[in-house]
Amino acid sequence: MKILQLDVENITYELISPEASVYEKSDEKKVSVDDAVVLLVSVEKGDTEETAKKAVDEAVKFMEAEKRKILLIYPFAHLSRELAAPKEAMELIQYMHDTALKRCDARKAPFGWNKKWSIRIKGHPLAEQSRSYNAEEQRKAGSADREKPGHKEELSEALKQEEKVRSTWYILTPEARLVPVKDFDFNGHDALHRFANYEITKVRSYQQVPPHVKLMQKLQLVDYEPGSDAGNMRFYPNGRLIKGLLERYVTDRVIGYGAIEVETPIMYDYDHPALKEYLNRFPSRHYIVKSDDKEFFLRFSADFGQFLLMRDATISYKQLPFRFYEITRYSFRRELSGEVTGLKRLRAFTMPDMHTLCADAEQAKEEFERQFDFCISVLGGIGIQKEAYEAAIRCTEEFWNGNKDFIEGLAKRFGKPVLIEMWNFRYAYFDPKFEFNVVDSMNKATALSTVQMDHENGKRYSMSYTDSDGNKKYPVVLHDSPSGAIERIIYAFLEQASIDEKNGKIPSLPLWLSPTQVRLLPISEKHVEKCVQIAEAMVKKGIRADVDDMDSTLDRKVRNAEQSWVPYICVVGDKEAKSSKLAVRIRGSRAQKEMGIEELEAEISRIVEEMPRAPMSLPMLLSKRPIFRG
Repeated sequence: MKILQLDVENITYELISPEASVYEKSDEKKVSVDDAVVLLVSVEKGDTEETAKKAVDEAVKFMEAEKRKILLIYPFAHLSRELAAPKEAMELIQYMHDTALKRCDARKAPFGWNKKWSIRIKGHPLAEQSRSYNAEEQRKAGSADREKPGHKEELSEALKQEEKVRSTWYILTPEARLVPVKDFDFNGHDALHRFANYEITKVRSYQQVPPHVKLMQKLQLVDYEPGSDAGNMRFYPNGRLIKGLLERYVTDRVIGYGAIEVETPIMYDYDHPALKEYLNRFPSRHYIVKSDDKEFFLRFSADFGQFLLMRDATISYKQLPFRFYEITRYSFRRELSGEVTGLKRLRAFTMPDMHTLCADAEQAKEEFERQFDFCISVLGGIGIQKEAYEAAIRCTEEFWNGNKDFIEGLAKRFGKPVLIEMWNFRYAYFDPKFEFNVVDSMNKATALSTVQMDHENGKRYSMSYTDSDGNKKYPVVLHDSPSGAIERIIYAFLEQASIDEKNGKIPSLPLWLSPTQVRLLPISEKHVEKCVQIAEAMVKKGIRADVDDMDSTLDRKVRNAEQSWVPYICVVGDKEAKSSKLAVRIRGSRAQKEMGIEELEAEISRIVEEMPRAPMSLPMLLSKRPIFRG
């Protein structure tokens, strides 16, 4: 069953003529419905009442979340080429209506008619959602993508195996107690409890717009790009500034850790033997592009290019562990369309990606522990402390039985209980891996940092090092993203800001990431020049300062600065123009205090410390800036 779910302001349809011999009689020739959820439904061969009930259940959940009262089920044969027989389709749509009627004001457009219709869809990101309720189709890339002649379905063997693997779930405490999830006392561990539920139930799609989406749009950081595929975003100047600072910070930290930075292509030969074999061991969907008569796939990590590069490198055992690094702008994964949401899950994203060659499993475990600590340090430096995320460690039962002390040591390092997922077999190239996950306000979790231990690709790609006897050996490879996707870091900050706001706190970004760190507010036009002078002096010292020279009241200027989350708001009038003192409002504090210009500069420098700095690309004067409308 294929469904296009629409959240509409109005839908109006008029019956023109029966489309086939099987149709429903109707006395209503023209119908108009306001403020409703509309399901455009194509019933396919093999669909059952169970399929139909699942579709209704998800639609009603969405309605409850968005406070909609009316559900209109609209037969629509244009979403599939594998349609059920008309009589079967009509009966199943009637079943959907009858099932929904028990839970909401359900209505149904008559089956089998040519209709003239008009529709106005609400303007929010989840107003249009494609859904598929056929098990085989759900395993394909995109839940409502239709097969096209000559189109190759790209579904890796690892994804198929992931559906077959059996997971057993535990909580491992720092004291090395392994407790089945159902028996663990989550008192005092609410976020871990919500994270465990999310992982075990595997419900990934949102039923309403996540808070970070509204914030990224309100702050004019990031927005959806309607001219691209879903999950490809546009970054406005302030969003690009934040993203660039995060990229620089993580890259500096990884190079400082001892990695060498490289750059590799974004597309690769689909029929390359090693690459194609690895595609089937990676649990991800991918894009295919054509050039001349060849097919290429867009990378979904830096693995492919780095592995080919490593294969051509001459490395001695004395150099191990040896680390390669690249920040991929971009990596591409064809996530299911129902799961693509804001900055949480994208189809094009920026991933800091480090790969480490290790001599053997023992050296790999030692380096794994160091990278576990490194990831905690990187997130902490960014401004995401350990209290803000949960850890998951995933491995096979075989690895656990042979390396119990190693896994227990990771939990002890973390200092909090961690979620353990044990597989009955290894479905991909890695065993084990860990992730640090943030849990958002809607009880969804997202992985940030991760390290994976790869037992296959050293040999697969003929990567090698020379041992002490001069023999070539295949390394164990660690995959590490010390921060996770850069976009997800922004997501984490915005979701935390939303939670803070709900708890009565003032939402904010870390000072080093705030697009405007100081905003100067001239009381009148004659004070603009002084504000510009002060701002220019601050900019020379690496502080991002701007001036609100708009023709509006001081109260309005203060309110606009607060709505933009500006950390320091400075009012400049006659008194301030004649002295080196400023009337400063500090975000998070309701009070206003007098500060010297040098005192303010020193405070900002002390807080920002050694974090990367970058100038704004926007004009200093607000009157010169464009306003972006999504």
